[in-house]
Amino acid sequence: MQILVTGLGRFGSSLARTLAETGHEVIVLDTSEQAIQMATDVVDQAVVGDATNEAVLREVGANDVDLAVVAMAEVEASVLITTHLKNLRVPRVFAKASSEVHRLILERVGADRVVFPERDMALRLAQSVSTPGMLDYLELLPHLGITEIDGTPFAGQSLANLNLAARYDVNVLVIKRGNELIVTPGLSERVVDGDMLIVVGRDSRIAELQTAAG
Repeated sequence: MQILVTGLGRFGSSLARTLAETGHEVIVLDTSEQAIQMATDVVDQAVVGDATNEAVLREVGANDVDLAVVAMAEVEASVLITTHLKNLRVPRVFAKASSEVHRLILERVGADRVVFPERDMALRLAQSVSTPGMLDYLELLPHLGITEIDGTPFAGQSLANLNLAARYDVNVLVIKRGNELIVTPGLSERVVDGDMLIVVGRDSRIAELQTAAG
């Protein structure tokens, strides 16, 4: 299957790599030269370009692919790209959404499937970790994993204050608080002594966070 991935953030990069490793012909498109350079040896075709420009999509052969994945979270860009891809009669267009409103807009412009990677991962994870001690470390995609970290060193701080996404490029999916599971906690949520934080991120950055947490 020939697949186009637009946007090489964490989700897009991991998806493109996994698709390529499972035998699909993968084309990636991103405005970042650095991201494209990193993908060059992994996928069949890596192109620097603006996917919001329909002419650029035509140039990379978007109208010939079997599936296109719009992997960026920016609302305006993803909606515009999805619209272009449907105009090019791509058989299937999957798009990443950052909110329910975003999802509704993407569906309105024709996205065949809308995904919430972190939320969906968190819900699946919540089901699998309901038994204490079940989760130690789960590898998700190349260089991307989930692990459970003791939140006690961070007790009293809100997730906004911890700012793990900016400091470590790590996101908190679930907080285990006794028998309670807080799925996709808000930034205002404060860590309580004894909490276990289930986080997702690159292996190296998770290791840094574990070291910082002691």
